[in-house]
Amino acid sequence: MGAVVRRTVAVVAAIVLYLEAVGIVVINGIMATFVDNQSMSLDGLDPDVMATSTWAMGGVFGFFLAACGTLFLLAAVRDRGPGRWGRVLLVSCAVVHGVLGALTVGLVGWHAFAFLMVALGLIVLALLQYGGTGPAESGGGAAPADKGPTVSMDKGPVVGDGPATA
Repeated sequence: MGAVVRRTVAVVAAIVLYLEAVGIVVINGIMATFVDNQSMSLDGLDPDVMATSTWAMGGVFGFFLAACGTLFLLAAVRDRGPGRWGRVLLVSCAVVHGVLGALTVGLVGWHAFAFLMVALGLIVLALLQYGGTGPAESGGGAAPADKGPTVSMDKGPVVGDGPATA
């Protein structure tokens, strides 16, 4: 049952991120078209540069979201969490959603905030579902290696049969 829930959350997160990627590219395309058609300028910047930069920003951010969605889709297919760099990418995606959610309340409204918080929740939930990447965390049979003396909070370091004396 746990694997089904894990995979379902990852697939839903991937779908939401893909939809968001398409939406970001479309919104940036609309903004770039307005900037280009009306020859808008910000503090004397060239309108063509502004339109091109808006297209580029939409493409890069859309690619970022699509890459995060692909990581979740791969995690669902393999039923294994992403590696270290994939996890870094997904955590950065969650942070971006949190920051954009905070900015969106005042600029766009509560409906956009709610969408970003649902996306953030799905990203965090999927990351938590795939907690570990190694064989020990994913249910493999590898035994942990001996890491030396253990530390007890009440007795101090244990060496051999009894507590160590100083």
